[in-house]
Amino acid sequence: MSKNLTNQRDQALRRDLVILLIVMVAGLCVPSFLNRGLIFIAGLVWINAVFGLSFNMLFGLSGVLSFGQAMFFAAGAYGIALLNQYHGIPFLTSLFLSGLLGGLLAVLLGWVALRRSEGVYFAILTLAFAELLHLLISNLTYFGRNDGLSGLKRPILDVLGVSIDLTQGDDFYYFIVFVCVLLIAVLRWIISTSFGRALQALKQDPERAEFLGIPVQLHRLAAFTLAGALTAFSGALIAPWAQIVTPELAHWSNSTNPILYTLLGGSAYFWGPVLGAVVLSAVFYMTRTMVGMSDLVTGGMLLAVVLALPGGILGLLDRWFSPSRKNKGKS
Repeated sequence: MSKNLTNQRDQALRRDLVILLIVMVAGLCVPSFLNRGLIFIAGLVWINAVFGLSFNMLFGLSGVLSFGQAMFFAAGAYGIALLNQYHGIPFLTSLFLSGLLGGLLAVLLGWVALRRSEGVYFAILTLAFAELLHLLISNLTYFGRNDGLSGLKRPILDVLGVSIDLTQGDDFYYFIVFVCVLLIAVLRWIISTSFGRALQALKQDPERAEFLGIPVQLHRLAAFTLAGALTAFSGALIAPWAQIVTPELAHWSNSTNPILYTLLGGSAYFWGPVLGAVVLSAVFYMTRTMVGMSDLVTGGMLLAVVLALPGGILGLLDRWFSPSRKNKGKS
């Protein structure tokens, strides 16, 4: 029985890696068919996909709900802007340190919050910390106050003595694709490990997991830290891509974005947040000239998901194409 289960997990991992490869090839072909504006949107979709997947590793895998993921996103964005653009630290080093900053922030917050609260109380506490960071960024001159940090330049990489100029053409878009693919592969690998299976066990029944020897609080802290670090990595990519960072990155509304991606695509599916990011980005783009329309359409879609499609878009497709439904239709 356990051998069959292991084989199923290995098959699922290989399937998802093949899907990731196909998505990567499709992403690399984008500049050949789309204009500059849509290429910029495509870069944001890749970044938001990692943002959503990082949140769902925390929520969908371990059952920890956080309303403050924007603080890690902003930490990564401001971190790379200050380290690379203002202090001259090499870009790749700054990228790594920005992700590390997000992980360190998550450790400190998680160490305090997870020991004293859980469930909705933990979610509200993370929201409070995120708003505190938002106010801090908005009022300190070092972070540019409400105007943020603008005029950021796209990097020139120096790898083993070889200089790679990412300021030309669509080169930085390709860099975003490769980094995001690597981060998505890491997320998928985490889920397939014994650590990922332990997170699933404690989500289903924390008391039983504790009885079986799984340190629940330690695993939740580790998941929160990983989610914070990976979110910071995605935030670090948006700084040179948009060439500006503002306090809005830490605003509570940005924390709702990964939640929207996850609920719309389907939290029970690994690719759910990715699909949600694509759909919502398309909605925002199509309604960009209509004031308030994007929020109205987004709210309507989420209301439909909650009331009629609790499993998200992938949940609906799964029910439509599942073998049991086909057999039922034949009978």
